[in-house]
Parts: sequence; structure tokens; C-alpha cells
Amino acid sequence: MSQINFLQKVRIDRAQIDTLFPSLKKRGYSLIGPKISDGAIIYDYLDSIEELPIGWTDEQEAGTYRIKQRGDQALFGYSLGPHSWKKFLFPARKKVWQGQKTSDGNFKTIQEIATQSQRFAFIGVRACELHAIHIQDQVFMNKQYQDAEYTHKRTDNFIVAVNCGQAGKTCFCSSLNTGPKVSQGYDLVLTEIIDDATHYFVVESGSERGLEVLHELSFESVSNSDLEAVERCIENAIGQMSRAIDTTDIKEFLYRNYDNKRWQELEKRCLTCANCTMVCPTCFCSKVEDTTDLTGDYAERWQTWDSCFTMDFSYIHGGSVRVSTQSRYRQWLVHKLASWIDQFGTSGCVGCGRCITWCPVGIDLTEEVKALRLAEWEAINGKS
Repeated sequence: MSQINFLQKVRIDRAQIDTLFPSLKKRGYSLIGPKISDGAIIYDYLDSIEELPIGWTDEQEAGTYRIKQRGDQALFGYSLGPHSWKKFLFPARKKVWQGQKTSDGNFKTIQEIATQSQRFAFIGVRACELHAIHIQDQVFMNKQYQDAEYTHKRTDNFIVAVNCGQAGKTCFCSSLNTGPKVSQGYDLVLTEIIDDATHYFVVESGSERGLEVLHELSFESVSNSDLEAVERCIENAIGQMSRAIDTTDIKEFLYRNYDNKRWQELEKRCLTCANCTMVCPTCFCSKVEDTTDLTGDYAERWQTWDSCFTMDFSYIHGGSVRVSTQSRYRQWLVHKLASWIDQFGTSGCVGCGRCITWCPVGIDLTEEVKALRLAEWEAINGKS
């Protein structure tokens, strides 16, 4: 085995991935990665490499998802499933505190739930998902307000990223410059190369601890043909993307189209089911609920994900601010693509396409932006 320098690319055989899992486990990481469950490729705890969706891929379109066999032994030959990594960093439901009433009738035994000490190693993180994690970092780890549990989990996790070799039909990350090539925020990044004769990975470390793990694997220097194969792999994914968002003047465009007639058309289709916000890797809204037992002697406080599509989300002083479907969809889309920029300096969309795939009626974010632009043009030019 030769020595490598920080950020230098190397080549490893497929068999060396078997060594990667034990290497991370012995460092105290709980492995999280893709696996097949209930007819989908989801993210869950992994014990061994055999649990990866080996030889499986997914087919996606607006309102459509299914998995099928690829005909090879690819470990990461799929695009994205319904889960995002925020499931582990920002749980959908967690207990904040619990309390027991004392004999004098006061809740004096309130116990806050301690932050979990679990260390995660995320296996198979895509470029768009890394951007999504960094966006949520700004929400939960900013200087003024910090979520202690999120900060703890995020600070000590290990990221094994993967450059995309294929794109789902609902992906549009290339138009937002969030993929498909991984560019930052990883400890190791893999590019899986499969041809008629070989199955190998080109690997690059992005941190000192990534380099430390890489030195425990058997590797060899990459050739020019290996590097060319990496570029072909990424270009192949870009070429498969048929969707895009025109981000020109996007913030000002959406702000000035608050009363665009297209919102009324959307209201006829949207079910306000909140699927798009539940699968979105950047949405961060939550609510707090208090529950008690039948006696009223025991109480708990729970934090759960919430959505701007629910009627109660905008409930203020006896009524909801956004009672119509169009107002709730407009709130989501304008926040995601415009006011998010004012809040955090970046778009809230990373182009993963999950909101398109998992919308029951197939509403397409990219098509709606196009339709809004067309409606504005028609109004300006007297065509409506």
C-alpha cells in the first residue's frame, strides 16, 4: 500500500468497502445508510454491507416511485428515496420533558430528556443532500439560537458521500449548482465505477479523520482513465436530468407575483397533504404538544415536525392566517425559493426532486415556476 496525501484521489476495489464498515464501527459510529424496506430504498441503521440495496435502483416520476433490479451489483445505483438525513439529525418526533405531579399539586419533578450521545456515520450521502444538511446547519447551529441536540449530533458525525452516477427523472440539482458532484462537507467521497470487467471505487478524503480511515483500506493510485471514468459518471447523471429551475431574479420574481393567477390553478390540484414538506431535506418547521394521562398527574412535552400546509400552522389568536389552499402552497414555494434567501443567504431548495416524486397528484415545483413566469409575461403583454 502506498501513502497518500490529504485530498488525493485513490482507487480501491469493491471488496475494500467490506473493510470500511468495521473501520467506522470500531471508532464508535452507528452506521446509517440505504437499505430496502416496504418497497422503497430508505435510510436506516446498518449492521453490514449486505444490507445495502445491492443491485437495485429506483424509477421516479411526478407522483410515481418504484424500485427494480439493475442487472449488476452496484452498491449505490439508485438516486433518492423518501427519507432524508434530517430524520436522524432533527427527528420527526422527540420528547422534550416529562413531569410527575407532587403531593402538593405542583409539577416539581420535571425531567428534561438528555441529548443522545450516539455518533452517526452516514453512508451514501449525495451532493444535494450535503447541501441540505448545510442549510439546516444554518437553522439549528447559528450563533444566536442553537438546538443543542442537533449541534451535538452534527458536530461528531462522519460523512461518506457518493457522487451520483445516475439521476432520477425528478432530479434538478444541476440547475441549482447543488450536484450531482460532491464538492464539500464530506469525510470520504466515493465514485462507483462498474464496467464489463471491473467494479471499483475512486475515493477522496475530505478531512483528517477521513484520511485516517482511508489508510486502513488497501488502495492504489488512480490512472487518467479512472479520473475520466469519474467525470463520465457525473456527466451521465447531469445528462439524465430533464428538469430545471430558472433561478434568474428568482427572489424578486416571486415577491412581485404574490397575486399571480397561477396560484388559483394550483389550488384546484393541491391536497394540502404536506407530503412535500415531510420528504423535503431542508424543511425545519416543528410544533410542541403537551400531553397528560387521564388523572392529570403525569405530563409530557413532545416536539414534532409541522408543515405550512396544515390549517393549524398559521393559527393565531382564534383563527388561521392562511385558510385557503393557494395561500398555503404559495407560502411554501415562496419561502423555499425566495424568503429563505433573506433569512439564511441561500435557497431552501437543493433540487432533490422528492417533493415532485412524493406528491400524490404530481405537482411539479419546476413546472410551477415556469407557469408563474409565463403568467407574468402574459399579464405584462396583455395575453391573459
